Amino acid sequence: MAFQFERLAIPDVILVTPQVFRDERGFFAEVYKYPEFAKAGIKTQFSQVNHSKSQKNVLRGMHYQKAPMAQAKLVRVIAGEIFDVAVDIRKGSPSFGKWVGVKLNAQDLKMLYVPEGFAHGFCVLADNTEVVYYTSNIYALETERGLAWNDPSIHIQWPVKDPIVSKKDSNYPPFAALDNEFVYAKDKGR
Repeated sequence: MAFQFERLAIPDVILVTPQVFRDERGFFAEVYKYPEFAKAGIKTQFSQVNHSKSQKNVLRGMHYQKAPMAQAKLVRVIAGEIFDVAVDIRKGSPSFGKWVGVKLNAQDLKMLYVPEGFAHGFCVLADNTEVVYYTSNIYALETERGLAWNDPSIHIQWPVKDPIVSKKDSNYPPFAALDNEFVYAKDKGR
């Protein structure tokens, strides 16, 4: 198997570790292989790929899109390092309002799978960090929403004290005021 799949404290968020073949030339790794992801319970088909570059201390998030354009994401770092966070916003979920975060970097090539029904964001821990993420749906401005990155009711423990945040991301509402129709479905396929 080319991948290891580790369910995190919120089991629907999955840390994906690819098998990396290294030698004196560099390395080779498969990034995505639908049959193996599906066997691990990730049946998402990806529709769009995004690439961002950020300086240290930039915080991007917390973003999500409403139905019918909701997005699952597969996040990977190709240069630098981030602290990647997912917040469960699915009403009725055992982890509703909880968050999980992991460090992702270009050295170990781990990826984070974030399903629909989660607000997602990351803060940058190294200069010139580049993040590539695959989304299950295309970007749609009319369904774009967000959660305040510093909402005290969620209390995300960001490793950056004074992050650089865009004006748009700074104006997202608190958790209690989210425009959110996601409902937890225990047996729903990813």
